[in-house]
Amino acid sequence: MAIIRNADGWPDHFDELAEKAVFAALAGAKARLKGPAEISVVFTDDEEQRELNAEWRGKDSSTNVLSFPQIEPFGPVFGILGDITLARETLELEAKDLGKSLEDHFTHLMVHGFLHILGYDHIEEEEALQMERLETQILARLGIADPYAD
Repeated sequence: MAIIRNADGWPDHFDELAEKAVFAALAGAKARLKGPAEISVVFTDDEEQRELNAEWRGKDSSTNVLSFPQIEPFGPVFGILGDITLARETLELEAKDLGKSLEDHFTHLMVHGFLHILGYDHIEEEEALQMERLETQILARLGIADPYAD
């Protein structure tokens, strides 16, 4: 896993949290590594995330997490898997608004982002429910409460 720090203020221990989240998502999704693999995780800020969101999704606003898969959906997991970018200020604000720790919210979004790398999506309602159930199961194994509970 390559961790790239494009912004200040990211706690050092988030490297380890990112790695745990990715391995938990791999196991929870029952995805198997078919050879050497690498994922890049970019710790960035709202400004850079807004630029990426505008360029790749046509949305001129920041967002918590973006995933850029480089493998076929639900295909073999090996080689360059893709990139996940996270915006620190957005994560901090969301965690505060949700009454969650930054670590738990970050871990949730890492799992969410990595499931996108594997091929999961939430455009259609049925896909969204499947992805949410899987995220909830993975996070429970990590000792994190259901992020979708009311």
